[in-house]
Amino acid sequence: MSLPKDLQNEKFAQYMESITVFYLADDRFKMICDEYCSIKENVRKIKKKIDEDFSSRVENENLSAELEEEILIYILNRME
Repeated sequence: MSLPKDLQNEKFAQYMESITVFYLADDRFKMICDEYCSIKENVRKIKKKIDEDFSSRVENENLSAELEEEILIYILNRME
């Protein structure tokens, strides 16, 4: 069994040997680490969703502005 990727980061680098030993030998430590990794994955998913939602919002705002212009142009052309 190998360590989850999220435990292999800069913050824990100097403790990798201890983390590996504890992760493989101590169920409580493994549970804490697995929960940490699960939360990190949730954060990544949420950030991705926020980025996607932001992109969608910007796209819709731009389309809305274009359609507003098109409505005004249509009205002005028909009033002549």
